[in-house]
Amino acid sequence: MKYVCFALILWLGASPLRAQDSTAVRRDTVIAPTTTDTSGNDLLAGLTDSTEKQQLLPHKMLFTQRAFWGPKGLLRVMNVAPLTPEGRIHELKVRRTMLIMHQIGGFVTLAGFVAQGILGAKLYNAKGQDYVDTKVWHERSATFINIAYGTTLALSLTTPPPVVGAKPGFTSIKLHKYLAIVHLTGMIATNILAHMIDNNPDLKPYHRAAAYGTFGAYAASILAIAF
Repeated sequence: MKYVCFALILWLGASPLRAQDSTAVRRDTVIAPTTTDTSGNDLLAGLTDSTEKQQLLPHKMLFTQRAFWGPKGLLRVMNVAPLTPEGRIHELKVRRTMLIMHQIGGFVTLAGFVAQGILGAKLYNAKGQDYVDTKVWHERSATFINIAYGTTLALSLTTPPPVVGAKPGFTSIKLHKYLAIVHLTGMIATNILAHMIDNNPDLKPYHRAAAYGTFGAYAASILAIAF
């Protein structure tokens, strides 16, 4: 009986302790959401900071692109194209349109090269009035090619820059650009030699070699991105 009374006393004494512990648990439960909200606010602030620091322009651009579209480019300074996220979205649409026009111009110029090559081959063997007539068409074709080539080149050099820079490693786009340097050099040499032939007919083989080399590099540059 003594042991029963002693156990009853211990049980009654432990009950308040359990009740106190239960209250402590409920107090912790109330405080916990406050801690969670603070973490959420910190996370939201971090996301906001990263959005504000988002890069709008690639680090590497063509010098012509930087002159027009760079952070201190002509269009930025004149406030024609402010550097904002909304503005960059519009610029990327403009870029797409200009690149499509660049591709169309490339094929038109290539067709002009083919016609010019046919007229050039005919001109080398023509005589008399046939030579005069063929030379007139050859010169007209050359003027058309120079205009088409220059327009196509300008569209490529002045497009708004992409979101990110060029991919690392060798790509078809880089091959296209390397070949562009070759056919641009060839175009300049071909035009210079064309104006020198009248006073120095011995330059005809060099003019023809420059023209064929330019056509080959130009055709290869188109194939590099077409397939």
